[in-house]
Amino acid sequence: MTQEQKAQSIKDHEKLSIEPMERTAPPEPVSVFEPSDRPAPMVFDAPHSGRHYPEDFGHVADIELLKGGEDRFVDELFADAPDHGATYVVANFARTYIDPNRRLSDIDTVLLDGDWHETPEPTIMSERGVGLVFRLIGNGTSIYDRRLSAADITNRIENYWRPYHECLAAMIDRTAARFGVCYHLDCHSMMPVGNELAPDPGQDRADFVLGDLDGTTCEPGFTRLVAGTLEALGYSVAVNDPYKGALIVERYGAPDKGVHSLQIEINRKLYMDLETLERSAGFEPLRADLAKLAAAVADYSAASASSIGT
Repeated sequence: MTQEQKAQSIKDHEKLSIEPMERTAPPEPVSVFEPSDRPAPMVFDAPHSGRHYPEDFGHVADIELLKGGEDRFVDELFADAPDHGATYVVANFARTYIDPNRRLSDIDTVLLDGDWHETPEPTIMSERGVGLVFRLIGNGTSIYDRRLSAADITNRIENYWRPYHECLAAMIDRTAARFGVCYHLDCHSMMPVGNELAPDPGQDRADFVLGDLDGTTCEPGFTRLVAGTLEALGYSVAVNDPYKGALIVERYGAPDKGVHSLQIEINRKLYMDLETLERSAGFEPLRADLAKLAAAVADYSAASASSIGT
């Protein structure tokens, strides 16, 4: 994708409104859903709920296993956020193809066929098989029966990872420039119990886990606001356990510059049948509660922006 095409893509996305989010082979790697009424100083993003598996994926793992790697339906759970003033950025591609919540240097050298053009810096995520490009899925099933070339990975970076980050950065920058502040909620889901590739294998999890990298990616009040709103709705909430946040909140959270990024993980047992991977009876009640959360974040962010101008 050329720079001109990327710029046109963002421009075109600004014209979109919320619509049913069933997608097959979307023409672009990312969609932006604009506020339906009065914009608020907040951006939501869903980087892992994409359901498009590009033709060159070449996986041998069963597609149902790969679907289990999606933050399935998270894009739909937060679909009402623009009604409360949020700009909403959604990835359309499968995170197992390339994960926008990983550093570009987090290359799994076991998966790489040949040399990388820079020195790889694999983290614990690559060691677990879930780095920038996943090698494993579920409880350790191999996704491929081959290694990937540097050209394979570069293609995924340039056509999927980079456009996602360029778009998200543009929306956060635009919001911060307009209001003097931006509250960013990075939206994910998690299994009820940690699997073998997780940081907490075998451990039960709360209904929600909030990650602010131990208080470094947003002001403490934002974390407390989200936690308190969810607890008042009857949910259990953990902070930085087992997920502290990853690349996205680290990359965009800059409290000293007025950008406050918080990762939110939703326990899938609240809204999904874990056997069929379909929405459960809890889906709509949870979506309604997350709309209430969006309203609370809108009020909080508006008050913060107003205080800047006083």
